[in-house]
Amino acid sequence: MTSTEARIAPQGAPSPHALPSDPLDGWRDAPRRGRGFSLRTLIVLRWLTILGQSAAILTAHQVLHFPLPLWPCLIVIAISAAVNVGAMARVRRLEASLPDGRQTAIHLGFDIFQLGVLLALTGGLENPFCLLLVAPVTIAAAALPARQALVLGVLALVAVGILFFWSEPLPWRPYEDFHLPLLYRLGMAMALVTGVVFTAGYAWRVAADAEKLELALATTQDVLQREQRLAALGGLAAAAAHELGTPLATIQVVAKELQRASAPDSDAAEDAALILQQAERCRGILTQLSQQPEGDDALYADVSLKALLEEVVEPHRGFDLAFDVLVKTPPGQPAPRVRRLPEVIHGLSTLVENAADFAAATVRVQAVVDAGWIEIDILDDGPGFSGDILPRLGEPYVTSRPQGKARQALAAQIAAAARPSKRRATVDAPIAPSQGGMGLGFFIARTLLERTGGSVSVGQGLPQPGVAPETKVIPRGARVAVRWARPALEVAA
Repeated sequence: MTSTEARIAPQGAPSPHALPSDPLDGWRDAPRRGRGFSLRTLIVLRWLTILGQSAAILTAHQVLHFPLPLWPCLIVIAISAAVNVGAMARVRRLEASLPDGRQTAIHLGFDIFQLGVLLALTGGLENPFCLLLVAPVTIAAAALPARQALVLGVLALVAVGILFFWSEPLPWRPYEDFHLPLLYRLGMAMALVTGVVFTAGYAWRVAADAEKLELALATTQDVLQREQRLAALGGLAAAAAHELGTPLATIQVVAKELQRASAPDSDAAEDAALILQQAERCRGILTQLSQQPEGDDALYADVSLKALLEEVVEPHRGFDLAFDVLVKTPPGQPAPRVRRLPEVIHGLSTLVENAADFAAATVRVQAVVDAGWIEIDILDDGPGFSGDILPRLGEPYVTSRPQGKARQALAAQIAAAARPSKRRATVDAPIAPSQGGMGLGFFIARTLLERTGGSVSVGQGLPQPGVAPETKVIPRGARVAVRWARPALEVAA
C-alpha cells in the first residue's frame, strides 16, 4: 500500500501492512518525541533561577566580601529578568500557554548562555556553581525531542570548554592566595562532561520509558472503550429488535389488508407485496439481532473464498452498479476454503454497502492469496475519503454520508413502481440496507473483523469514470483492505 494510506490499528495477528500488534513496538526503536514545557512553567523556573543567582552574588559580595565584579554580574541577571518580563507579556497577550518544544529549547539555550557568562565572570570551572550547567541539559533530555536535547547538550559542553580555557579568577578573600592547580580544573571539566552526558542520557531514557507506559495505558483505555461501545451496541440492537417487532407487525397487517382490498394485478397490490417482502426481511434481520449465535451447521462451516465473496456481494446487486468479484491465487494453486464466520460476513457486507453507497459505477471485491496471507480489498470509484474524516475513521458516530446511493436506489425503485414494464423487477430486487449516516457501520465492521484476526486499512480505490489515465492528478475512490494470516481464516486441509 502507498504511503498515503491511513492505518487502522489492528488487534489481531501481525501484518506487514498494518501497525504492530504490540503498541510499543514502534516506540522501542523510534526517537522519542518530547513536547517541551509551557511558557508559564519556563517563566516560573527562570524567576527561581534569577532569585538564586541574585542571592548568591549579593551574599558573596556583601557578606563574604569577595571582590567579584558586582555590576557586570547584576547586569547579566537583569538581562535574564528582562527576558522573563517579555515572556510574561507574551503569555498575557496570547492568553494561552501550551507546551512548545522549540520554545522550550530556545529558553533553555538562553539559560545555558546566561549561566556560562556568570561563571566566566566569577571563576569559571573553579566556581562550585558550575555544576548548575547540568540542570538545563537534564531538563531538555526529559522534555524535548532527541535532536533539540542533543543541541543543548553540545552547547553546554562548548561552555565547559570555553570556561576551562578562559574565565576571570575565582573571587576570594584579599589576604589569602587561593589557586587551584591545572589538574584539578581538568578533573572538574571531565566531571562536568561526564555529568552532562550521563545525567542527560539517564533522564532521556526515564522519560522515554514513562512515555511508553503512557502510550500503553492510552492504548488499553482505547481498547476498553471500544469493547464497551460494542457491548452497548449489542444491547441496543437487542432492545431495538424487541421494540420494532410491534410496528413491523402492524405494517404487515396493514399491507395484507391493502393487498386483499386491491385488484390482483393492480399497482396497489404490487406495492403491498413489496411492503410485505421488505417488512419480512426486516423481521428476519431483527430476529438475528435478538438471538444468541448458535453453533453453525457443519455443512456450512466452511466455504470457498469465491463463494464467501459472492455471499457478501449478493444482497447488494440489482442497482445501477457493476459488482466485480475476483480471487487471485499463486499460479497452479486453487483458492482456499475459509471459515464462514458471522463476523466476517457482517463486516465485509457492511464495507461493501458503504462502497455501493458512494460508488459512481463500479464496486470491486477482490481477494489476493499468497503463501502467508489472505487479503480482501473492497474498492469503489466514488469520491474517496475526505481529509477531515480520515484521521477519525473507525470511531463511532463519525460519518460523511449525506445521501447514500442505497437511499437513492430505494427512491428510484419506489419511483419505478409507476412503470408496469419494470414492475416485477422492482419487486424482486433487494434493497440494500443503510446505516442512515450514524457513523456506526465502519466502527462495527472494523471491530468484528479485527476480532477474527484481521487488520483493516484504508486508502485509494478505483479511478473515477471519464478521467484519462494519463492525467497527472486522477481523482480516486476509496479502498478498504482486510488482511488475515492464512491460519486465521483458512480451513486446515
